Amino acid sequence: MPSARPRLAIIWLTIFIDLVGFGIVIPILPFYSARFGAHGIGYGALIGSFSLMQFFSTALLGRLSDRIGRRPILLGTMVLNAAGYLLFAYAPSFLVLLIARLIAGFAGGNISAAQAYVADITVAEERSKGMGLIGMAFGLGFIFGPGIGSMASRLGGHAAPGLVAAGLSIVNLLSAYFILPESLRAEHRAVRELWPFRHMAVALAHPELRPLMLVWAITPFAFAAYTVALPLWATTTLHWHEPDLGIFFTVVGLVAAIVQGGVFRLLTRVITDRKLLITGMLGMAWAIAVVPFLAHSAALYAWTVVLAFSNSIMAPAATGLVSTFAAANEQGTVLGVAQSLGALGRFMGPFVIGVVYDRASAMAAFLVAGGVMLVGWVASLGVPKTKKREQALLV
Repeated sequence: MPSARPRLAIIWLTIFIDLVGFGIVIPILPFYSARFGAHGIGYGALIGSFSLMQFFSTALLGRLSDRIGRRPILLGTMVLNAAGYLLFAYAPSFLVLLIARLIAGFAGGNISAAQAYVADITVAEERSKGMGLIGMAFGLGFIFGPGIGSMASRLGGHAAPGLVAAGLSIVNLLSAYFILPESLRAEHRAVRELWPFRHMAVALAHPELRPLMLVWAITPFAFAAYTVALPLWATTTLHWHEPDLGIFFTVVGLVAAIVQGGVFRLLTRVITDRKLLITGMLGMAWAIAVVPFLAHSAALYAWTVVLAFSNSIMAPAATGLVSTFAAANEQGTVLGVAQSLGALGRFMGPFVIGVVYDRASAMAAFLVAGGVMLVGWVASLGVPKTKKREQALLV
């Protein structure tokens, strides 16, 4: 079996290609949905429905990967990705577009299996660095994806980004099929119930995991709410269009790639994961709440760098901290619980902020999102400094 380094490179490539396909549709989604009459609540439904399905699939796929291995989960979800993007490309109505997002959301639940794959092949001391490489793949996906999506839309219309994303998913499937080995050893496989909602309660009740689980639920709520409000606000206030959103997400991805590709690893040499988590949460809260007070694009880009940097040190630190509290035979389960709570937050955030945006104001939407992120920062202060027990947390 290959050593850890080439296997990390393989899973990195798999996630990168997957995220390029996801990033392609981001700049066109608010404008695509507007063709069917969707506004704040409708656009929020498209974002939230993706995450609702991801909530269920991360719970299912993380635990299923503990039973049958990571490889079949990753390959199967790549097939679903391709199908979902094809449906997205040719959606004749808002309902079909919504179904396409549900399919993509289910496939997006494979992140728990991908993270468990990294946990399988890294030691605890190096785990957050491995998760940082996943974050780098996310960042680079956002660099290339939105730009490709904007260009494809201009050259081939609204169907083109979905077709390109489907093609990349197929390339992802073929490359992973031939070069991605299984990472879960037979002695570490475990058979448990596939819907671990009871274990979510167990994790939330556990003194070591509780603050991290709260962070995993609250942060995506606020960040997803921000991603719904930002395009709507920028379109009306700054007069942005698809290319502008493409540049915006490229900036986010570039910062994430730089930070999680190298800066984060340097920071972990002198700063603990816990401190990086707390700092990142506070930075995101400020960067979100300040948006409605900005008067021009340059200021928004400056605060976007703050937001992207903060998120890029918070996310791998949070993932690494969660995985250190899990036994070898439950990495997929615990990370699946964390990702499910995150997906639940991403489901609720867009709906709540979509309603606030439509019925109150853009300023209220950003202030609510920033306030929720501040609550997450308070929760992060309760993360323990060291692991107190070695036995399995979830049985």
